[in-house]
Amino acid sequence: MDVRKDFPMLQNNPQLIYFDNACTTLKPKSVVDAERRYYEEYCGCAGRSNHKIGKRTEDSFEDARKKIAAFVGAETIVFTKNASEALNLVIQKTSFAKRNRVVSTVLEHHSALLPLLVKRDKKELELAIVEPSKQGVFDAESFKARVNKQTALVVVHAQSNSLGTRPPLKEIVGIARDAGARVLVDGAQSVPHSSTNLKALGADFIAFSGHKMLGPTGIGCLAASRDAVESLDYPFLAGGETIEAVSLEKIVWAKPPQRFEAGIQNYAGAIGLAAACDYLTVKDIHKVEAHDKALASRIAQGLRAIEGVALYGPQTPESGVVTFNVGKASPHEIALFVERGCGAALRSGVFCAEPGMKFLGVPKGAVRASLYLYNTEDECDAFVASVAKAAAIMA
Repeated sequence: MDVRKDFPMLQNNPQLIYFDNACTTLKPKSVVDAERRYYEEYCGCAGRSNHKIGKRTEDSFEDARKKIAAFVGAETIVFTKNASEALNLVIQKTSFAKRNRVVSTVLEHHSALLPLLVKRDKKELELAIVEPSKQGVFDAESFKARVNKQTALVVVHAQSNSLGTRPPLKEIVGIARDAGARVLVDGAQSVPHSSTNLKALGADFIAFSGHKMLGPTGIGCLAASRDAVESLDYPFLAGGETIEAVSLEKIVWAKPPQRFEAGIQNYAGAIGLAAACDYLTVKDIHKVEAHDKALASRIAQGLRAIEGVALYGPQTPESGVVTFNVGKASPHEIALFVERGCGAALRSGVFCAEPGMKFLGVPKGAVRASLYLYNTEDECDAFVASVAKAAAIMA
């Protein structure tokens, strides 16, 4: 895809091979400009001030909410600071009084797994964990065996951040629906790279971050159906504009999404994220997905031909992620060697998914190359050649 000219960081760093897109992404100039306009032209408070600048801020903020909701096919968007906060919001504010079972997986990101483990240890819920194959592939029957009438919530990723694998989400949602359970999807890795429609999927919630989809840092979203978000308990954080009225005797909480947006919000971040949605819409998210997969397949094919390289995940990548190790070398040593060789920025370690990496048999982690629309075939070939040099020394 011919987009590299749109990204100032690539123009300023022409030797950079940025393969750490599952961690965070580069920002197109249109996103930077959208944030800059807010700060330079109409930096005010939404929902509070009646003056001209405040009104323009409010209109821009709410327009951003509508645009982002349309991008993911959701009825409601609650702004958060990232996907981690959105996941925690649902887990913390779901009632487990009548149903106390949660079904999740061993490959979940710590942002989903940690709050569940804390609640389990406090005896606030019963946690059932689904395991995939050793290639990280899930089957729907494993979920069906664990979801029952006591299940309140199913928490599952749409795309693994460690392997790039994708569970059979539509089937999982159907299983949960049949049991009367709600579904929280971690979409941090999927929303940036594939078409998302929450309503068509039938899930209740999907959490995602702006910075992983060409948007600013410090802004995330909980996309939800109106019914689902209204089922959540009193605010995760309480503060300005989360109430309709308050006295010393009684609190009347505001309706969602305002109920969950305490205090001054990240208006610039929301506006920048909406600009990122515009950019991805113009570039066509379906073409982005195909581009990412093609590059990942090219890398995987190249790495398989190198003696001493171990790849993790299915034979054919399901997304733009390739995870590997070289012999018994430390993942961090491998990543640094490759960076010195070809300029590739990689992620090494357990990817905030330590239980999952232990399950896969790599407790010390691995190296992850994650692709996006501005990456090229030439970059992939240079990367594979650098890994081959690493293997000749380290394997």
